[in-house]
Amino acid sequence: MTVIETSELRARFAQRLSELYGAEVPAYNTLVEVSHEVNSRVMERDRADAERFGSIERVTAERHGAIRVGTPRELAQVARIFGALGMEATGFYDLRDAKPQPIPVVSTAFRPTDRAELAKNPFRVFTSMLVPEDRRFFDEDLEARLRAFLEARELFPPRLLELADRAEAERGLAAEQAAEFLDLAAASFALSAEPVDRTWYEELESISGVAADIGGVTSTHINHLTPRVLDIDDLYASMQSRGITMIDAIQGPPRWDGPDVLLRQTSFRALAEPRKMREPDGSVTTGELRVRFGEVEARGVALTPAGRDLYDRMVAAVDKRLSARPEAGRPAIAEQVWREQLPESEVELALRDLAYFTFSVNDARPDGTPPQRLAALIEQGWVTPEPIVYEDFLPRSAAGIFASNLTSAGSMDGLQGGAPRDLPWLSEAIGRPVNDPSELYAAERQASLNEVAQKLGIDGGIMVA
Repeated sequence: MTVIETSELRARFAQRLSELYGAEVPAYNTLVEVSHEVNSRVMERDRADAERFGSIERVTAERHGAIRVGTPRELAQVARIFGALGMEATGFYDLRDAKPQPIPVVSTAFRPTDRAELAKNPFRVFTSMLVPEDRRFFDEDLEARLRAFLEARELFPPRLLELADRAEAERGLAAEQAAEFLDLAAASFALSAEPVDRTWYEELESISGVAADIGGVTSTHINHLTPRVLDIDDLYASMQSRGITMIDAIQGPPRWDGPDVLLRQTSFRALAEPRKMREPDGSVTTGELRVRFGEVEARGVALTPAGRDLYDRMVAAVDKRLSARPEAGRPAIAEQVWREQLPESEVELALRDLAYFTFSVNDARPDGTPPQRLAALIEQGWVTPEPIVYEDFLPRSAAGIFASNLTSAGSMDGLQGGAPRDLPWLSEAIGRPVNDPSELYAAERQASLNEVAQKLGIDGGIMVA
């Protein structure tokens, strides 16, 4: 009996979604094509340095999707489906206070967490869940009606969930069952042809376009599917040269001459897609909705908590300077702040414990007894740091992409109380652990340091700080 193992099941599902989304949103195919062209140019230009954050095979295959659900029950079902693919809930993102525009959702990402599994196929899905209880967005009456609507729908058929549970328990499926699982899963994320209740959708859209996209329809769908690119500035210009309208800016860190950190993202603008609309008199007409867009990303090194604190301070400094000199523009101001405050090399990031690295022992290392402190091992040439790629997301960037593609600014009442949500709450809501990304990166670094200590004979381990 042929068994399709977890990693292959994940790769096949990512490919199925790519084919589905490309058929539904043809501009996505252009985005993928341009991404490949850009990556080829970077490989030709930078040679081996182009693969510092992953092999070209991995980067070419890499995708992240985005979906939206309405309730903890729906999110728990999503967790079961992605659990079948070896993808764990990782990270907690609260977009309700995000700039430039609050979004009434909390989010997590489902992804592989093992480095070997990431190398096989690093598919990840950023998954947002509506928070109807948050009074800043929804009053009691709207919450009650929204809850009733969400509880009455079924996003995923029971057979899909049954196969998902089996795949997770058995770490794969027989070929025939795998085909059935992939068919059901892909269909669950396809855009529905069912008419949208125009009055209900527009009521939610007055609060938030994302709320309407989640709670104004009876299904879920892929909002975007994101390839990875090695030079996002080249990609941005290349897409525009093909006549495709991009959002106003690249989200995340600026382009500069120093180390690439965290994540940079951009997208083409959400396209007007024809959708059937049910009018108040019961008739069905054809309207347009703008909810899906083509995102692309470039990834850098993961930052430690100290590095994230520095990053947050730099972002705040950019905001402050931009408010005083808006004519200067965010990219130029951000680049200036980065030059002033962020180390200019990966080695310096490692020495200051601002980013996560794995370490390998140098063949041409000094004679004598190695020091116990990591900084000394680096400075004296005992070890070489290799960056750990950032596999996760930035709340501000996600909110910026969402906001840039909304047709309505929505509304909120900041004087009302919110609904507390955090990582432990989310874990309890879906009935399984939600990983803290920093803990995953720290564990990977520590495993590397343990190997170095053993090879160099350093008793008591290596001291990072």
